[in-house]
Amino acid sequence: MGYVEAIKIAILIFPLIAFLFTLPFILHQYHKYGAIHKFRTLIIYSFILYMITIYFLVILPLPSISDVTKPDKIMNLIPFSFVDDFINKSYFIINDPNTYLQALTSSSFYVAAFNILMTIPFGMYLRYYFKFSFKKVFFFSFCLSLFFELTQLSGLYFIYPYPYRLFDVDDLILNTLGGVLGYLIMGIVDNFLPTRDEIDKQAKELGKTVSGLRRITLFFLDMFIFVIFTIFISIFTKKAIYISFVIYYILIPYFKNNQTLGGKFLNVKLDFPNKKLIRLTLRIIFIYVYYFILVYFLGIGSIATISYLNLNIFITFILYVLVLLGVFTFYLTNIIIILKEKTIFYDKLFKVTYESTILIEEEINDESEGEENEKRESI
Repeated sequence: MGYVEAIKIAILIFPLIAFLFTLPFILHQYHKYGAIHKFRTLIIYSFILYMITIYFLVILPLPSISDVTKPDKIMNLIPFSFVDDFINKSYFIINDPNTYLQALTSSSFYVAAFNILMTIPFGMYLRYYFKFSFKKVFFFSFCLSLFFELTQLSGLYFIYPYPYRLFDVDDLILNTLGGVLGYLIMGIVDNFLPTRDEIDKQAKELGKTVSGLRRITLFFLDMFIFVIFTIFISIFTKKAIYISFVIYYILIPYFKNNQTLGGKFLNVKLDFPNKKLIRLTLRIIFIYVYYFILVYFLGIGSIATISYLNLNIFITFILYVLVLLGVFTFYLTNIIIILKEKTIFYDKLFKVTYESTILIEEEINDESEGEENEKRESI
């Protein structure tokens, strides 16, 4: 298996890793910035794909366990052996240009070059997005290379009885050099890209409004916390679902700035013109009935009716599918409406709006920092 095959496998694995990463990423972005910046998303996901790719380039191809026997040599601790290999095995003669192309195609050259190229993007990412200093890039590039070498030395974390690749100190040198070169290259490239601070500022500017995706995220985060809260309350009473419903969706927002716990985390609050408690209570009951009870009874009721009629198996199956498609279409339609940032009818009915609080919290923090600075100056 060559480099191309390892890259193909990384691309195939990437959607799964990206899927698992997406929810934490969305929650973090809304919590910190109030919006998901497209360019930041591109940077983060490309970094994930890059890390998966270089990991597979290091560990693949995997031999069968039975083929891995105790090697005669498991380490090369002599630094710069690659220079000696290049001089002796590449047929490179400095005063003979005819040997240059042959030298560049020899394994002693392209393996060393690959080890450098492999970590150049790592140094670029660390400097540009993570804002690491030269020393930090040097250190983390070395640590990344050491991780790869220990992975090989341990036989892929002791899955294999012996190492199936050589631990090479030259790889540590070349990988670290690649990271450092990436840092230096990014010093030129980042002049043509928005800075990390500019990306953060743009995201927070977008975070002034509550987007449709942010509302949907809030809905499901609240539901998750509510379920956990209900499970806890059920230890003490059989009426846990009613008690937790009132506490979580009505009392907490009423006394805590119109925010549920999920709203507090995502920096979103509801705004009511008047009669706050009444509107809050009626709205959440209506939403619960609208999204759950109504569809539940329609779906279950329709399926029960179809089963009662004792129709042909094929017809029964088709009717079941139609009912499920109807329920799916109902939820999908509401999601599309919210994603388009249109005010859904029950928000109009109860005259409620969504407001972002992230900027308010930042202003408070800035004021407190300003006061602290003034105190320090006076002292």
